[in-house]
Amino acid sequence: MRLVILFAMCCIPFISVAQAPADYVNPFIGTSNYGATNPGAIAPRGMVSVSPFNVSGSQNTLEKDSQWLSNPYVHENTFLTGFSHVNLSGVGCPDLGVILMMPTTGELETDHLKYGTTYTNEIAKPGYYSTQLSKYNIKAEMTATTRTGVSKYLFPAGKSNILINLGVGLTNEEGATIKIVSPTEIEGMRNVGSFCYYKPEESYPVYFVAKFSQPADDYGVWKKTRSYDGLESQWMPYNGKTRLYKGYRKEVIGDSIGSYFTYNFDKPTQVEVKIGVSYVSIENARENLEKETQSLTFDDLYKNTASQWNDLLSKIEVEGGTKDDKTIFYTALYHTLIHPNTLNDVNGEYPTMGKRETVKTEDTRFTVFSLWDTYRNLHQLMSLVYPKQQSDMVKSMLNIYDESGWLPKWELNATETTTMVGDPAGIVLADTYLRGIQDFDIEKAYEAMRKSAMQLESNPLRPGLKDYINKGYLTTKTIQSGSVSTTQEYNISDFAIAQLAKILGKKEDYNLFSERSITYRKLFDNQFNLLRPKNDDGSWYSPFNPNTGANFETNLGFIEGNSWQYTFMVTHDTKALMKLMGGKKNYVAKLDEVFDNKQFDMANEPDIAYPYLYNYASGYEWKTQERVTNLINEYFTNKPAGLPGNDDTGTMSAWLIYSMMGIYPVSPADPFYTITTPRFDKITIHLDPRYYKNETLVIEKVGNGKINHILLDGKKQKGYFIDHNDLVNGKTLKIVLD
Repeated sequence: MRLVILFAMCCIPFISVAQAPADYVNPFIGTSNYGATNPGAIAPRGMVSVSPFNVSGSQNTLEKDSQWLSNPYVHENTFLTGFSHVNLSGVGCPDLGVILMMPTTGELETDHLKYGTTYTNEIAKPGYYSTQLSKYNIKAEMTATTRTGVSKYLFPAGKSNILINLGVGLTNEEGATIKIVSPTEIEGMRNVGSFCYYKPEESYPVYFVAKFSQPADDYGVWKKTRSYDGLESQWMPYNGKTRLYKGYRKEVIGDSIGSYFTYNFDKPTQVEVKIGVSYVSIENARENLEKETQSLTFDDLYKNTASQWNDLLSKIEVEGGTKDDKTIFYTALYHTLIHPNTLNDVNGEYPTMGKRETVKTEDTRFTVFSLWDTYRNLHQLMSLVYPKQQSDMVKSMLNIYDESGWLPKWELNATETTTMVGDPAGIVLADTYLRGIQDFDIEKAYEAMRKSAMQLESNPLRPGLKDYINKGYLTTKTIQSGSVSTTQEYNISDFAIAQLAKILGKKEDYNLFSERSITYRKLFDNQFNLLRPKNDDGSWYSPFNPNTGANFETNLGFIEGNSWQYTFMVTHDTKALMKLMGGKKNYVAKLDEVFDNKQFDMANEPDIAYPYLYNYASGYEWKTQERVTNLINEYFTNKPAGLPGNDDTGTMSAWLIYSMMGIYPVSPADPFYTITTPRFDKITIHLDPRYYKNETLVIEKVGNGKINHILLDGKKQKGYFIDHNDLVNGKTLKIVLD
């Protein structure tokens, strides 16, 4: 026997079990440092995610009601009050975080601040989350399908409860309904909306149906009533108290309401709960649940979802690098596959933009378009690696145009939040088409883009357009904040229209929008060698401090940034900016100042391409390689605080993915990449044959040190830029280092 054991032990090192890409994902990355991600269970592009909710209660370090918290979970918090079923990942404003379910033991308690608990033994993987609830000795596990959250609770012997609390959430909207259908089923609705505490008139319902694997021994509904003063309060024995509706089977309407299922277990017992969700109706929520889960067990459903994740993550395979490198890379890829997410039900129905009328789609109707962020790199990544998804995203934007008359700016569940500035959707439409993803109505897309660029009155996408057209820029009088940065955003959108007009043979439009795309030059001040706001009469805004605006300080010229963080954000016109600054050396020196004076903000979008701009200055390309490497090392780690800040629905993660692969789409609506040092020895991208002729694109790193030269299929490339079509029609991009 001893010999057998020794033989087994000596053979272990020779047995190699390859890790799948999904095995490297750490969903806890980004759950601290305001990364705003959560470790909950979600399917790729899922409508539903089941996230631990630990942002209620003063026991927590960061509490939702005393801070601008946009996420249901913070890693350093310790007090959990349930598991929410519709959530956002990597956003900057609170919304959703509702339909909280919580298992407890002992006597019924409906106050979440009293039934909340600490927890231990957290495990998170793509499509799975589990933890042990300390107060109750309950193991709670979660998985999800696209439209259904599935939970499994292992209760000890004794009295146990499963609560659904509709009074708690991240949204500041109120109002809900709940109805117990049977001892194994509950249905209801929760009102949500007011993203960024804005446009409350566009609040909307999310419907749900919950089915339990075990019938309840006892059940009911609770409703906490408001407090009344004066004589009226004397007539109300329930004034300000929680009312219990024991055994009640009718619909209950209110703000702070919920339901309970109570069990009396004579031995440890497992209960599974499946919650289907819909933005159309309770009937659709029930159909989503039934069709996506059928009679499958928790383990079956998790296996299916994990397989979906692994299939998508395997579209990019990496070799070399450390285990942490692979973890942060695949976690970033995972984060880019959460939003935009699915809005339509299994039957194709979804609510239209604005009126919320029910219509059907044959494709996936996507939602959560945080376009001010994602137009810069995320959609380019989707076009390269997941072009069918990107095509459906573009079609979703065109559906929004059909439904509302306008392209989206920051769309969320068929509402327009109008968050941030600029006119970003057209940039994505043009960029997608120019990268060869062309199975959508390009003439409709062009019509929509042109409308937002030309309609002077009642234009929700381009406020101040009249000044922009007449003067070439917005002034400190045109809008209250962001006159320079909004001008730049309009410039980039006009550049995108011009590029599309050129391809479509619209010569007059090409000339018109090309001229409009460079008007930021009128805001370049030689005194500072930076962009500066102008007043309505054309004079410079004074006094002017180019540092003002950092760390989200409000200023007239720039949105979420300052002049340093915006001046170089004109990558479609970099050579001209270089000339304005006095040539290559001055340009590089000014760019160095941004980094050396700590004006670069890795956590925000305006300067996200800055590290790559040295590639435009021949002889200084090594600075790009150095900057990118240092930024990855400093800001992206295999820790909860491993993102530089808000992931912005995958934008920060997309920056990392591209940067670790050694290519970056530095100029939106300009289909080329610029080059830096890859993190891995070999990257294999499996291309979609429906859009690309080659099966794979391979990026190889050879040697160490700085880049010496670049080869595409053995042909030496000039400079540090490569066209998208050349890249995907080639087979191997070899980056040779000294």
